[in-house]
Amino acid sequence: MTDFPQPGEVRGLTPGLPGRIAAASLRVAVIGDVMLDGWWSGVTERFCREAPAPVVDIQRRNYAAGGAGNTAMNLQCLGARVRLGGLTGSDAAGAQLRTILSGAGVDLAGLVQHSGAETATKYRIVAGEQVLFRLDDGGRFPAAAEELLAASVPALVEGADALVVCDYGTGLLHGRVRDALIALRGGRLTVVDAHDAAAWSGLAPDLVTPNAAEAALLLGRDLGPDRAAGVRAAAPALLAAAGTAAAAVTLDRDGAALISAGGGFHRTWARPAAEKQASGAGDTFVACLTLARAAGLPLSTAADLAQNAADIVVQRPGTSVCSTADLEKHLDSFADTALSQSELLARTAAERSAGRRIVLTNGCFDVLHRGHTRYLNQAKQLGDILVVALNSDASARRLKGPGRPINPVHDRAGIIAALSCVNYVTIFDTDTPIPLIRELRPDIYAKGGDYSAQMLAETPVVEECGGRVRILDYVSDHSTTALVSRIRAGGTAPPPRNPAGGTDGGPAGAAPP
Repeated sequence: MTDFPQPGEVRGLTPGLPGRIAAASLRVAVIGDVMLDGWWSGVTERFCREAPAPVVDIQRRNYAAGGAGNTAMNLQCLGARVRLGGLTGSDAAGAQLRTILSGAGVDLAGLVQHSGAETATKYRIVAGEQVLFRLDDGGRFPAAAEELLAASVPALVEGADALVVCDYGTGLLHGRVRDALIALRGGRLTVVDAHDAAAWSGLAPDLVTPNAAEAALLLGRDLGPDRAAGVRAAAPALLAAAGTAAAAVTLDRDGAALISAGGGFHRTWARPAAEKQASGAGDTFVACLTLARAAGLPLSTAADLAQNAADIVVQRPGTSVCSTADLEKHLDSFADTALSQSELLARTAAERSAGRRIVLTNGCFDVLHRGHTRYLNQAKQLGDILVVALNSDASARRLKGPGRPINPVHDRAGIIAALSCVNYVTIFDTDTPIPLIRELRPDIYAKGGDYSAQMLAETPVVEECGGRVRILDYVSDHSTTALVSRIRAGGTAPPPRNPAGGTDGGPAGAAPP
């Protein structure tokens, strides 16, 4: 596996992708701080006499595996064979947690139970669809329990395709357990999801997944107002502090920012969530990212898939998980999302009224490769809303010649729409997008190619409408053409054509569609 591979390979979040990953039946070991999440819901109609505090009459109690347990649950539901290492007490909370995990099929051979330990719990009190407060309890353990967990590490990681360390800072993993993991490092994909990733630099993880606050802790400074830009600017220092080759910094409502030691950068964007009580989306992201990466997907593709999984669970109340079926259904839902021109104009008018800048780009996007997705990722960063206009099948045929497109336009639209950087997809039947530009009046019109803005027929129209043309990094159309030829011949994708790494004859980073 390599980080941020060069363009030239077919890439797309098709509905069948989660099933193919699940079919690999990969073994994943998860070790970390497990806890029982509780969601106690009720009604409140009065305040107590002794203090200005609401009285909540509890009507329903729901429980879920939390912490490393939630990561394990998500991995299991996505098709992995999961072995979980951690610690519970011999108490009611521990018994309930074990029942939830074993019921999902998680192997609990490494989940130590000790009578001197107290199972960690996090209970939320909910009334009127609002979390009023959270009660945290337990999590205490004797040294003997830590020793038992450390002794279980060799059996836990044996034969694993991937290892996920979930360190919530309780201290359980910071002594003998960490030493045991470091002694067995290597030989598998290793992902660290820790409050302080620097404490795990000795493990030399392949990937760390801090959130924004944890990334700031690693750096000793704030990421700034544009957190994704802050991550990118601080990439060398952040990677060095964590002792890793790559990091995926989760930014909650802003998606995630991925960086690698080779200078690679990739963004994902979260789709808006209305659910206020959702919890554990970060665990879902880490689980899906790990499994997709272990299955051989490039890091950027794995992150886009993980973002889709996280988008699913944030729409649900409580601590939730994403299954293979959930992810397939979600990706399939993009198949019919291409907007008519009138629908697009109505949507973008609302976006503009909210002060958002509209970016438009267009192309066939027939056989999608990472040059295309990098190009779209860059285009998104020019504004707030990215609209991708696809050539219809007839238009693509006139542009590309007989036998094209390989994929019909609604398939192409579904794959493009599933990318987190894309907000809206539409289809045009003309030879150029000029008629659409006149109607949409984008703030930015983005193109990738070896020409200047002055060479584009669209430039005068864009400027007439008050917009600007931006030419992104050049990668020619050769890779798509060569890739199509190789596919038809039953071969594999061609190797890079130039030292800059772009198979299309130019620097990696963007491609005209």
